Amino acid sequence: MSEITNERAIARVRAWIELFVVDLNLCPFARPVVSTDALRIVACESASPKVIATLLITELDLLSRSSESDIATSVLVFTRGLENFDDYLGFLDDAQTVLKEMGLDGEIQLASFHPDYRFQGEPVDAVSHFTNRAPYPLIHLLRETMVTNALDTYPNPERIPERNIHTLERLGLAGIERLLNSLHR
Repeated sequence: MSEITNERAIARVRAWIELFVVDLNLCPFARPVVSTDALRIVACESASPKVIATLLITELDLLSRSSESDIATSVLVFTRGLENFDDYLGFLDDAQTVLKEMGLDGEIQLASFHPDYRFQGEPVDAVSHFTNRAPYPLIHLLRETMVTNALDTYPNPERIPERNIHTLERLGLAGIERLLNSLHR
């Protein structure tokens, strides 16, 4: 297997965001941000837990000190070290603790995505898992004010997860796989 460069990982994640998240409208709030330079995507090719944790802390600090127009949101891409879903979930718990320790709880929230994402209690082959599946393990750092403002102006935001599942069910597993495989080209 060839080594994944940060640039290649970032390009693949950007393509996934545009094709899967925006074009399928899985996140109705993503389109305006994706089309600007205010979407920051940073990749970590190290498997070192210390390097991975440092990236998280650095990005949380940078996002908290930056204006929304400079960095609206940040996506952290982990190409190595968090491939195992359980390890990723453990890191996600640690990341939530770091967020609180930095005093950013209520200011920044974490959204999680992983190639093997599985919702507890869902069948293994459920399309619902793909709402949180991505080419690599990711943590999306979102500004709480942006999320709140978007939800306040969107009709029936509580229906977004259900709508997303219906969209993915219409595509079916074969259609989803075709879309995801097109990211490898």
